[in-house]
Amino acid sequence: MGKLNNKWTRAAIPALLLHCSIGTVYCWSYLKDAIFAAFTNPTMSQSGLDWAFSLAIFFLGISAAFLGNFVEKDIRMASLLAAIFFAVGVAGTGLAIRLQCMPLVLICYGAIMGIGLGLGYLSPVKTLMLWFKDNKGLATGLAVAGFGAAKMIFAPIITAMIGAVNVELTLYILGAVWFVMMFVGHLLLRKPEGWVEHHEKFDIKAFFSRFKIFADVKFIGIWLVFYINITCGLALISNEKAIYTAIGLASFASILGTMTGFFNAAGRLGYSTIGDHMKNRNNVYKIILISELAITALALFTGTISNQIAFICIPLLILVNLGYGGGFSNLPTLLSDVYGMGKISSLHGIALSAWAFAGLTGNQVASLIVEKTGSYQNVLIFTAIMYAIALLVDIFFVRTKKTQT
Repeated sequence: MGKLNNKWTRAAIPALLLHCSIGTVYCWSYLKDAIFAAFTNPTMSQSGLDWAFSLAIFFLGISAAFLGNFVEKDIRMASLLAAIFFAVGVAGTGLAIRLQCMPLVLICYGAIMGIGLGLGYLSPVKTLMLWFKDNKGLATGLAVAGFGAAKMIFAPIITAMIGAVNVELTLYILGAVWFVMMFVGHLLLRKPEGWVEHHEKFDIKAFFSRFKIFADVKFIGIWLVFYINITCGLALISNEKAIYTAIGLASFASILGTMTGFFNAAGRLGYSTIGDHMKNRNNVYKIILISELAITALALFTGTISNQIAFICIPLLILVNLGYGGGFSNLPTLLSDVYGMGKISSLHGIALSAWAFAGLTGNQVASLIVEKTGSYQNVLIFTAIMYAIALLVDIFFVRTKKTQT
């Protein structure tokens, strides 16, 4: 067993197995049409069904915020529960189709799977940072790269399976596959030998006192920048397939989804590695926001989506995916730069509450704009304004001078 005790087998590989499974939540745009079509007498609209994805992201962020301490104390139990909740949520969505119960999709894909997402997302992050203590950005990049790569790997698989069998059976099969992947990750995941943590007994006052961090202007700034970047990313990423259809590339949607999934993963690994070599890690967020704002402004100026300008629309989605992924991988390392490693899982979890609220606003705002105006081009106006606000918040409120918690 001694040969297994290294940073690759105890941290990197299990992190990829866990995150490459839960990251398939971003394949929703490749599932939702088939799920909706499987209901003979739908009890809600397709936009109503989109709440399944929104709830999944919401419960991811909320479970991460409230269970950060639990993950900190027992990553083994947290990773096991993540596998169970996630697989049950996926398979339960298939059962909802069998029972023709659309609200059950919201419960299974949204709430149950969402809790698995939150636990699975946090479990390997601190472990990686401990094993790769000299390259923390690379470590977190490795973890969340799997989250981004999931869409690249599974979008074409899901499309092919739905065509070959049906969406219900697809969900059963993939639920089993993802459970096995996550369970193997759970078995391998370990913190370094000799690492000792001192945890106090659970105290309700101490539990809620963690949220006093919101009184810190720096944390509020980090939270807002993270929230806006995710909201804008979700507004576009959750509608990728529809955008490809709008610009006349519907037949290439699966291939393009794989490509943007690759850049989502590349942004997570690339931007975090860049951060390791920058004196001020927060400058990475400035690079991300400036590039996203610039390409969105260009797409607006040329009327990219309404005029079907593919050679600008594709770079737009590439840069949004790059920045979306990079925002995630730099969050825990930025927090550790500002607050130290002491309670990083807990702080990271609280910061991920931004993801929860972005899940309720990002794709829902985009759907509302398209429903009211009939144009994805107008979604770009919303994202451009939001990116500009995030950049201003980052410049004036986020500082990376280290303090300790």
